[in-house]
Formats: sequence, C-alpha cells, structure tokens
Amino acid sequence: MSEVVRSSSVFDSTRTPFHVMTADGIDLIGEVAAPIGASTGAILCLHPLPTAGGMMDSHIYKKAANRLPAMTGISVVRFNTRGTTSEAGSSTGTFDNGVAEHFDVEAMLSYCFDTLKLENLWVTGWSFGTDLALQHAKDPRHKGLILLSPPLRTTTQDQLEYWNTDPRPITALVPELDDYLKPDAARQRFAIVPKIKIIAVDGAKHLWIGEPSVHRVLSEINSIVTGADAPLPVEF
Repeated sequence: MSEVVRSSSVFDSTRTPFHVMTADGIDLIGEVAAPIGASTGAILCLHPLPTAGGMMDSHIYKKAANRLPAMTGISVVRFNTRGTTSEAGSSTGTFDNGVAEHFDVEAMLSYCFDTLKLENLWVTGWSFGTDLALQHAKDPRHKGLILLSPPLRTTTQDQLEYWNTDPRPITALVPELDDYLKPDAARQRFAIVPKIKIIAVDGAKHLWIGEPSVHRVLSEINSIVTGADAPLPVEF
C-alpha cells in the first residue's frame, strides 16, 4: 500500500557508515544509502557551508538518502568535509574555505570508485558544495556535475573556464529567490561556459525549504542520473 511522500518519509535502503582517510591525513566520516534492489546510478553529495550549518545531514541530502535509493535505485553518498559535524559524528581537521577540501573531494571520489565500485556517479554540490565541485571534482570517472544554488562564492573565472576543456555535462538548479545568485545573474556568470544548463526554479529559495522545492530538486536529480522524463511520484 502506497503512502504520501512527506518531509519525514524514510524508505527502505541499505545504510552503511564509513570512514575515509584523505591524502593529508584527515578522517572523513559519512554514510552510503544504497538501494536494496538494482542500482541505476549514484550521487556524491558535497554539502553547504559548514560555518553556516552545512553538513551531510543538510535537509535536501538527508531526504535524498531517505527516498532516492528506494524510489529510483540511486545510491546516495554523503559525508562531512573536514572540521564538519553532524549527527553521524565529526570529520577531523579544520575548515579551509574550500582550499584543503580538495583532498576531501579527491578522497571521496576515489572511495566511490575504488572501494564502492559505483557506476554512473554524478557529483552533486549544494551552495558551498558547488564551489567544491567546480574547483575540485575533476576525476575523469564521474559523469558530470549537478549544482544546487551555486553562489560562485570562491570559484574564479579561470576555474570556470576549465569546464570548457572537459566534455562532461553540468546542470545548475538556480532558485528564483536565491539569496546569493538569482537566475539572471547566474546566466551572466556562467556565460563563460556555454554548455552549462541553467534551470531556474520558480518560487524556490537558496535552502530549498518546503516539500515542493524538495520534490523538484530530487526529481531533477533523478532525471539527470537515470534519464527519467517524469517527476518523482508524490506517493510511494
């Protein structure tokens, strides 16, 4: 019997906590939520700014882990960057405003491919995590980038231009009411990389609060990863 998908909904998956060591000796903690049945793909989640409360449990990613494995077959890999704490625990080290975090992104991508053996992996960044993705997610094995509320806070023009040399797709979901970079400004800033697909989301805000915004984000992720051409169901 199906139920309405709510903010608190948690569907069946196989959940596995993990520790990953970076090349500079930082112990990252995280969790994989994997489908019980066949896999359709995976996302590696790079969370919002830790100094503003961002972590692996930031609500879009927590809801992705609670829903996507069962509803879509997508594995969801979440972790805390250095110096970040969540209910699952704390990663060691100190926040470095996205600089030393390159070790974190590289270690996690290696873990996803070399240990978890994931296929069809997409790097998904939210806010601060979009800068990490654009600057550091260059491992040739992932399929592309999904950017949620990109502020382009620290990413330089040169770092953006790199993606003109990389053929992989990038999709940016930009809230109409974003606090940092609204759709028109995003189109201007990203114009240097013409291949980036910008999806303006009416009525949404930077933090994607509210079930309609969550549903839209998770539906877009599913579409990008699996090729599905319909939104996620509202009952499951």
